[in-house]
Amino acid sequence: MKRTALDGIKQIKDTHLDNLEPEAKEYRIACDTGLYFRVSPTGKKSWQVRFKDNTGKWKWHSVGSYPQLSLVEAKLEASTIFLKLRNKEEVLTKKEIENRKVKEERRSLNSLMYEWLDTKKTQWAEITIKKETQSIEKRILSVFGDKDFAEISRVEWLDFFQNLLRNEAIFNRVKKLVSHCRNAYDLAEFRGDITQNPLNGILKYLDKGSKGNMKHVKLVELPQLVHFIRSYTNQHTAIALELLVLLFPRPQELRYAKWEDFDFDNKIWIKPAHTMKCGIRHVVPLPDQAIGLLKKLEKIRTPSDYLFCSRDSLTQPMSESTLNNALKNLGYRGKQSPHGFRHIASTALNEKFADLEQVIESALAHKKRGVKADYDKATHLEDRIHIMQWWASHVTKIVDHVRLVPHGS
Repeated sequence: MKRTALDGIKQIKDTHLDNLEPEAKEYRIACDTGLYFRVSPTGKKSWQVRFKDNTGKWKWHSVGSYPQLSLVEAKLEASTIFLKLRNKEEVLTKKEIENRKVKEERRSLNSLMYEWLDTKKTQWAEITIKKETQSIEKRILSVFGDKDFAEISRVEWLDFFQNLLRNEAIFNRVKKLVSHCRNAYDLAEFRGDITQNPLNGILKYLDKGSKGNMKHVKLVELPQLVHFIRSYTNQHTAIALELLVLLFPRPQELRYAKWEDFDFDNKIWIKPAHTMKCGIRHVVPLPDQAIGLLKKLEKIRTPSDYLFCSRDSLTQPMSESTLNNALKNLGYRGKQSPHGFRHIASTALNEKFADLEQVIESALAHKKRGVKADYDKATHLEDRIHIMQWWASHVTKIVDHVRLVPHGS
């Protein structure tokens, strides 16, 4: 049926529309006020509504395909649109809705934080990227992820970080998260998405705290703590904590340690570069006491490649919170952190070996900077074998000479 056959027909019906033939070019048939029936050259038929938006601009708005949407239903859709317009409500075309959705997603904090993290992939070690991404997702994006980052006020950020500090007492972690968010906002400011970074100066108004990741007991209190560690109900976690005492690695280095990294014949632990904060492979001499613990762990090892795997997956390392929670359960909340064992060992070694400062720095896997980084390439392995064994033997000696005092005594 040619569209010219509709000339003179006062009331168009579905039977007319069914039989309309396509033409070389698309055409439209007016079926009601502002409602048009569109026929494409391929024969596809659909409904469109033509109206002026709030700015006075004419728009075509698709409301559905035919025959899925009948003439009566299309008229109802058109009436709904014109009712919205009379009520000064916004009516968006399909394309406008899609464009707005893309814009909103780009304006979300989720999008901004992941875009900023992507800029760090060539600067941070893989393990750092993974750790910081998980921290951001858990503490920041779970709360603000879907929000427009430009609409999160300074007060909201201040209240959020202040509550995080007071409820969890994680000063260093909060400080790092503030830094990440502030840097991400710097990126948004550079792009022209915002005119001012809402996190600038926020640290001045947050509670001050000691460096939480370095909380530690005094050396004289260490033997008592080691006794409690050895009595901990989870044997895997107890061994992990005691290895932190003896070898004083960064907690993430131990959490990501795999059996293949240990050479028992040569008594060394080879930490791969991707697990190291500085991104440089590091060799750790193993004292006899550490080898004894590792042999004990080997007898109860899981099928996992990790020394200490996640409770939920053999292919994932132990959670960061496992070691923290163990120390809290032992009564050392706010007194001792997993990272704090490095401080205890460092203090003791510097007092004993005052003339071996660079050896101790190497044992701690501290990255040398400046001229010293260029000229001092020595790993001090022989000296480190000596000081590592001295430290392990010293811990053993002071632990053996202290009687366990029950909690609460």
